[in-house]
Amino acid sequence: MRAGKTLGLVPTMGALHDGHLSLVRASKSQCDVTVVSIFVNPLQFGPTEDLDKYPRTLERDTALSRELGVDHVFIPQVAEMYRPDAKTYVDVSDLSSKLDGGSRPGHFRGVSTVVCKLFEIVRPDRAYFGQKDAAQVALLRKMVRDLDMDVEIVVCPIVREPDGLAMSSRNAYLNREQRKQALILSRSLQQVKAAVDAGEQDAGKLAEIGKQAIASEPAAKLDYFAIVDADTLDPLDEASKGTLVTVAAWVGTTRLIDNLLL
Repeated sequence: MRAGKTLGLVPTMGALHDGHLSLVRASKSQCDVTVVSIFVNPLQFGPTEDLDKYPRTLERDTALSRELGVDHVFIPQVAEMYRPDAKTYVDVSDLSSKLDGGSRPGHFRGVSTVVCKLFEIVRPDRAYFGQKDAAQVALLRKMVRDLDMDVEIVVCPIVREPDGLAMSSRNAYLNREQRKQALILSRSLQQVKAAVDAGEQDAGKLAEIGKQAIASEPAAKLDYFAIVDADTLDPLDEASKGTLVTVAAWVGTTRLIDNLLL
């Protein structure tokens, strides 16, 4: 609390879309003061990943933030966030290697380190994240619990395009044909949900339904399709209420993720 006022933080890497803006609106509705951070974090990109081409739309992002009534936009430089002699990292050791952490070694160490630093700098009462990054959410919740951080992690629903595609800054990489092909991610999740609604609980069979759906789109290359515990990210034998169904796949050279909670 600051002079009796609550502070909400929305950490972003910029290239703001309606998913980000839903987090801002949530913070505005629940907190007296809202801060949006914009920082393309080099620590969470691998050596062959898209750091250099990651979309950067700073002028537009700050204008959108002002339109929504954001109180402060925090735009640190890399040299400010990571001193040349820095040797300290935050590693949530077990969760860091699961799902996206398995596909992108070092990614989650970069995420937990930068978010920890943002929490220390901004000192929010609440921090807002999207359900689309479900593995990241599990990681950050664990970090907050383990380090006794005085911040509440607030998770907001996935925001989708009218055709079901989960909003992502990386969607900007897709051409028109790839944009259509990318819909296979959300369709695969819906096929699994339909099977669950019809009574199927076996996680192996459900995962196979999802994998076959992805395989039906020749342009998509599966990274993983997993049925896991939403908190531990451990694989499950049976699906139940609250189970996380999650998928990652490449469409062209763009890696996309999506998920749903049963």
